Amino acid sequence: MGNVGGMLATFLPLVIMFGLMYLLLILPEKKRTKKYNAMLSELKVNDEIITRGGVVGKIITLEDEYMVVQSGPDRTRFKMLKTSVSQKINKNEE
Repeated sequence: MGNVGGMLATFLPLVIMFGLMYLLLILPEKKRTKKYNAMLSELKVNDEIITRGGVVGKIITLEDEYMVVQSGPDRTRFKMLKTSVSQKINKNEE
């Protein structure tokens, strides 16, 4: 019986550390991923976005995996993956 108590004392800190790691690292990352995927699914034509490379542009056409973005004073258009979007720029329209 004394051996079981020793094993419990050995593994209890490991179980507690795994639980804390799950709460502090894994759960917030799951929430962030869910929010990012929701933002990607809500993208539509004429939304302004920022790419992971820092390019700011407006969506011209939107397909399942790709989109065409227009950017710059010369209205340069380029095709890119939807997953390369970093964030959507929210405009307050009056």
